[in-house]
Amino acid sequence: MLTGWESDLETLASSSPSSTQSSIDEDEVNRRVAPCWSRFRHLFEARGFHLETCRDVQHYYGPTKCQHPSYYQSYGVDKLDEDALCPDPGLRENLFRGIRTSDGLKIMVKAVHLDSREFNVIRLLSTPPLRDDPMNHCIPVLALLAVPEEALGFIVMEEWSSQLVSVTPCSFRLFLAALRQCIEHAVFMHRHQIAHLDISLRNLLTDYKGHYAYIDFELSRCFNGTPCPRVHGLRGTEIPPEAERGELYDPYKADVWAMAILILRACKLTGYSQLEVMEFVRPLLVDNPHQRPTMQAALYAFDRMAASIDQEQLELTCPAQS
Repeated sequence: MLTGWESDLETLASSSPSSTQSSIDEDEVNRRVAPCWSRFRHLFEARGFHLETCRDVQHYYGPTKCQHPSYYQSYGVDKLDEDALCPDPGLRENLFRGIRTSDGLKIMVKAVHLDSREFNVIRLLSTPPLRDDPMNHCIPVLALLAVPEEALGFIVMEEWSSQLVSVTPCSFRLFLAALRQCIEHAVFMHRHQIAHLDISLRNLLTDYKGHYAYIDFELSRCFNGTPCPRVHGLRGTEIPPEAERGELYDPYKADVWAMAILILRACKLTGYSQLEVMEFVRPLLVDNPHQRPTMQAALYAFDRMAASIDQEQLELTCPAQS
């Protein structure tokens, strides 16, 4: 059975003119948007979400900091209006913090173009049956709100943390479990003909409970039956050598390269640079993409590697926390 927001999107997909355009300006619809958040405040309130106000921020930080004039200048709001929305200057203009009013759960809202790759990929990954697949490690999406007349889509997510170092898994065993989630989710996406194309440590979040999730699907592509897709010019955080050379490249093998770099960076941050992990990563980084394993083959290799490690080594505590 569809939830309320899933039903709304089903209707939108079948009736909105923007959903059926034969030609869409790819650059335009995938550009970051900067909505006037106060205009849509009622939309979120009606769906059970409260965007952060000056009063909320004052309550969180305390009156001393919030009474300083520079504080209000940085937020661009009138200090006398405690009910005004209060954007976080540390976030991009397409992001806004808030809570779910029913239980106080902290949320993050992302604004995107309604025809953007990100909105379409998130919609696909966040509706049944893909949403319920245990290999799907997307951050939980609480709602997808569409404003067709503005060509805007709002992705309402649980707010997780990007501060992975301070909550680094406390043992090598848990570190490997975190890496496996990253690889498994990429396998899941590839199985459904989606390439992330911006796999990186900065696009990985945690809920502090042993769960990790990808975010930022701005560059992601769904290939819908294309047997051997090739892309050009999409530049994520970790760029494989074939993209650096300006070649048409296999998006799935680009994800494999980026996954290897993510693992190396995670090892550097935690201090878990065990030989077994370094040997596992090596084939993922070969210069020739045709010689790299698929993400599925990489998962098999990772499981073999993890199974070969003795129990004493698996219980080693994180060097970065020592």
